[in-house]
Amino acid sequence: MRKRHQWLLLAAILILAAILRWTGIDWDAYHHYHPDERYITWVATSIEWPADLSGALNPQESSFNPFYWPANAASEGIVVNQDEPRKFAYGHVPLYLGVAATRLVEAIGPGLHGLLPKSWLLTRDILNAREAIEFRHLTAVTRALTGLVDLLLILTLFLTGRRLYNPAVGLLAAAFLAFNVMHIQLAHFFTSDPYLALFVALALYFMIRAVTSDGEGMQWRAFTCSPATCNLLLASAFIGLAVGSKFAAVMLFLPLALAILLAASRRRWLLLAAAGLVAFLVFFLGNPFAILDLGCETITPALQLGPLAVPPLESGSCYLENIFTQGAMVRGTADLGFTRQYAGTWPFLYPIEMQLRWGMGWPLGLLALAGFAWAIWQSVRYLGQRTNARAAGDDPAIIPQADAALILLAWTLPFFLVTAGFAVKFMRYLQPITPFLMLYGAALLWQIRRPLLRYLLAGVVLTLTAVYAFSFINIYDSDHPWNIASRWVYANAAPGSLIAGEQWDDSLPTSMMVDGRQRRRLEFEHEQLTWLTYPDERDTQQRLEQNLDLLARADYVTILSNRVYGVVPRQPERYPLSSQFHQLLFDGSLGYEPVFVNTRTPRLFGLHLKPDPFAWAGLQPPSLVADTMADLTGINGGRFDESFTVYDQPLVIIFENVEQQTAAELAGQFTIE
Repeated sequence: MRKRHQWLLLAAILILAAILRWTGIDWDAYHHYHPDERYITWVATSIEWPADLSGALNPQESSFNPFYWPANAASEGIVVNQDEPRKFAYGHVPLYLGVAATRLVEAIGPGLHGLLPKSWLLTRDILNAREAIEFRHLTAVTRALTGLVDLLLILTLFLTGRRLYNPAVGLLAAAFLAFNVMHIQLAHFFTSDPYLALFVALALYFMIRAVTSDGEGMQWRAFTCSPATCNLLLASAFIGLAVGSKFAAVMLFLPLALAILLAASRRRWLLLAAAGLVAFLVFFLGNPFAILDLGCETITPALQLGPLAVPPLESGSCYLENIFTQGAMVRGTADLGFTRQYAGTWPFLYPIEMQLRWGMGWPLGLLALAGFAWAIWQSVRYLGQRTNARAAGDDPAIIPQADAALILLAWTLPFFLVTAGFAVKFMRYLQPITPFLMLYGAALLWQIRRPLLRYLLAGVVLTLTAVYAFSFINIYDSDHPWNIASRWVYANAAPGSLIAGEQWDDSLPTSMMVDGRQRRRLEFEHEQLTWLTYPDERDTQQRLEQNLDLLARADYVTILSNRVYGVVPRQPERYPLSSQFHQLLFDGSLGYEPVFVNTRTPRLFGLHLKPDPFAWAGLQPPSLVADTMADLTGINGGRFDESFTVYDQPLVIIFENVEQQTAAELAGQFTIE
């Protein structure tokens, strides 16, 4: 394939990918319905260039520090804390990149307003022609930036596939990634995972270049850098950025060590030390307060390293405190409401199931898994051949591409074994390896010797995956269900009505403009039902009485997602009382009647792919909900990971208290042993 044709095809893939990633960046009308994104953007409003650089690196004074709310921090339209510590459990590199991109747009935007149509999303939201407050403008710019990051990831995957296999494999892998629904969805959120995936891919690309390059190096004055050394140092720099985006990237040091072993013939320890230093320096530049802020009460856990026992240590590092907190969460030792959905799920099998059902879709997912298994087998066979050659006294044949495949596998296989084995199994956790699963699937297809069959299978997988991708972005054609539900509340609920929401979920209504008038959620009273309970708490008679008292007084109950009813009924041993609530609510036993239901699902040509939020929990939905879902002609996709639907495609149900039962009457509906 000629180079010109390669780049033309790649350009077409990137254009399609851009459409999929930048369509619907206003998916919630910028009401900040993704809690992680909401917090990162909230912190971003306080990241400013300091008036006095003398305190720029002082953790308690600097406006750059994500771990501390600076004094006098303020932003229009939101409450910003001042002069106090804050929790920030995310990578700092995406935060700084998002703020930098927003400041750049603020500088150039006014000069472009008159040159572009005002109706364009680019002009209206990203260049901020409508003069939105900083909190909203940051959201628009950073979502667009995340989409750009994922486009760069597709480009990097093409370059990797072209070098490791051939241009056709690189293009096919890029096309697979362009239509990967999990990547399309995550590109709509300003969170750390897409940035992590890009920097991981760039680091591995330069490691692969180090093993496969035979061209000229670089010389600058007295400094001379061989091709292998140059590429390995570049890889180290991207490792620093990757770890600065999410600590999980620390596992990149394993393929880096292997790349140094394979690419360098001498002074390997010196090169490893230099690579580690480069990675640390880049990490420090992107996360200075990970090193400088020691104002937290951090106690490292005790470790047993063989015969060596390492006692717990007090470090004071806010960065380490967050790492240990997140580590406890993913291992399941920290009991959090939003992670209890994984109770009873199988390690490895559940993450694979979610990728097959929702992340990639069945055709692409099965191909990717088969390609992963094939890549492992190819590397095992290559290592076996080298071992047999040494045993026979021969020099083993060295194949640079096979060595490079070992480097890639040194990332994908350990990362999968560790991450898919976590107690907490959010789909996004696998994003740093899904690009390479696309590559393995494309490479496996290219092993088929019959061109007609090869192109036929590639076309079928690509077409079905593209159909799923375009059906997915169609969810953004309609307004967010929480916005529609909020307008219903403003139109139908009397001011001052008591609206009961559910703990661990958002609540309605959202403050917004309705018919040209600013409406605020404070027009209503709000309280929370605490069925899911706080960490380490269990059902008690007192908790039941408190919730039933609220149910007796409330005018409406809002169920905004399956975050609670998808978890509590599945754990009756932990929630013997709470697990009864949702079915009693759904079948009308508590005197509440469903008066509103709304959702949005992937759809194409009138057919919907419908997540089933009820079957896994063993619930029968209210008739209004069942009828609404039945009216959506299509396919029942089965159970799903809560994180796949809760942000941009939740099922919303509002119940009205029509019978006004007393707390005692409500208690009579529960089976209390």
